[in-house]
Amino acid sequence: MTDYREPRLEHLYDMHVDLDPPQVIGAAPAGHRQIFIVTGGTLEGPRIKGTILPGGGDWALMRTDGAIQLDVRATMKTDDGALVYAAYTGLIILAPDVLARIMGGEDVPLAEYYFYTNPMFQTAAENYAWLNQPIAVGRGKVVPGGVEYRVWTVSDPA
Repeated sequence: MTDYREPRLEHLYDMHVDLDPPQVIGAAPAGHRQIFIVTGGTLEGPRIKGTILPGGGDWALMRTDGAIQLDVRATMKTDDGALVYAAYTGLIILAPDVLARIMGGEDVPLAEYYFYTNPMFQTAAENYAWLNQPIAVGRGKVVPGGVEYRVWTVSDPA
């Protein structure tokens, strides 16, 4: 068998996203749907810094198995004016009591739930063309009024 080595993760950015209260669609055939609209936010990393523009969102689906499936699209604006489209799916897996604590506003430690995403990016800005190619992985955390992420790019080992 091929000798696969673990990929390397490189810190891309930390991000805070502010969200409106959910638009509750309710129990649909695929599960319980809620839409969270982005009202703003910030991101900062070694090679990119900027804001999250209002208007994106997460079309979240609480599946029948209790997992929350994420479907997110957002626009980032860098400090030097470039626009970057970000799209990702993800999964939150947590026990019902942990969900209740989060919904009650408690700051629940990351160790108590699984929250990972896989962002991909598109931009026409030459300074950020490097974002068009890597796969990324993000670790999320629910915070009052929004979410926070740490995002890494995935690359071959050195």
